[in-house]
Amino acid sequence: MSDLSPGILGTPLSPHAMRVMLLGAGELGKEVAIELQRLGAEVVAVDRYADAPAMQVAHRSHVIDMLDADALRRVLALERPHVVLPEIEAIATHVLAEVEHRGLRVVPTARATRLTMDREGIRRLAAEELGLPTSPYRFVDTLAGLYEAVHAVGLPCVVKPVMSSSGKGQSVIRTADDVERAWQYAQTGGRAASHGPGDPVRVIVEGFVTFDYEITLLAARHVGGTVFCPPVGHVQVDGDYRESWSPAPMSAEALAAAQAMAATVTDALGGWGLYGVELFVVGDEVLFSEVSPRPHDTGLVTLAGQDVSEFGLHARAVLGLPVGAPSPVGGPGQEVSASCAVLAQGSGVPVFAGLDRALEVPTSQVRLFGKPRVDGARRVAVTLARGADVDEARSRARAAAAALRVTLV
Repeated sequence: MSDLSPGILGTPLSPHAMRVMLLGAGELGKEVAIELQRLGAEVVAVDRYADAPAMQVAHRSHVIDMLDADALRRVLALERPHVVLPEIEAIATHVLAEVEHRGLRVVPTARATRLTMDREGIRRLAAEELGLPTSPYRFVDTLAGLYEAVHAVGLPCVVKPVMSSSGKGQSVIRTADDVERAWQYAQTGGRAASHGPGDPVRVIVEGFVTFDYEITLLAARHVGGTVFCPPVGHVQVDGDYRESWSPAPMSAEALAAAQAMAATVTDALGGWGLYGVELFVVGDEVLFSEVSPRPHDTGLVTLAGQDVSEFGLHARAVLGLPVGAPSPVGGPGQEVSASCAVLAQGSGVPVFAGLDRALEVPTSQVRLFGKPRVDGARRVAVTLARGADVDEARSRARAAAAALRVTLV
């Protein structure tokens, strides 16, 4: 447990340092690490592969399988962090509960991490305990059960492993002929922390919701309460983020309902830190979709649109510092910000060209993630821009992304 009081931080690499461990060291963790270091924290990054983006800026790093409980216990014992930030889903969460019981602070809490790491825990909390409106759903762990669930929720429907991210293992069932293919893809694409070799991966079957649009509401719980970022609109392809913009246009009634729903969920989960709450909006009505207990990929747009990004808000909150509502940046004609993901597909180390042309786009910014290698399809960068409205901001962000050329060598 830290011997430092809230508001007091030591110096990194000294006996009085505030040590923060990131469990997951991707591009979002990299931005969190930078913000933590700006506040004087000593950052240790952990991931399953070497040279992950956050490792490149952290004070130290370790490569382990975070689903391996013994390996996770060893690295925690070695580093003795004061705060642990789970940045991905694939973690042995019972170990986090153990160390939290002994006084180590887990962000936001070990319980919140456990509930949100799989879709079953958070959906049952939201729909069955909190009574929030959601899409119709069923959980199944056999192919026969999937056929029954598809019949119950109706076609079309979406199948997702209960534990996965970025659309991995997710597919849409439009006809009965799609059921077995969707089952097989879920079995290979999910991250099954709670299943042994050969055990089936449990999946959620969700009925389609006819919504007007979807948003992410970023909520920062901190020592003084909860603050919300402006709503983030986004586009997903196969469950994976491609574009986002903020503020997303919505009625005052819908925004109030979204904030009330996000507050209900995050208050139930508790702790300090930033939550990304995904919601469907139908007119002025709001339906709950998912929640992440950490900065959200769609929230990369806040790097361009706010004086304090989602990562800065998260860093302040987890260190026990007060968090104020973020203010927009940009003058007249730059009221909306947008982001566009840059993907690479194939195998090799990314090499980027066209950065000069990308930065010629008015108001544009570029973040190259520094991922050491691509095998398959991965996000490797994001472009950001501002504009007078959503269309202009998105057009500029897309133009900057189109100017980048990624070669895998």
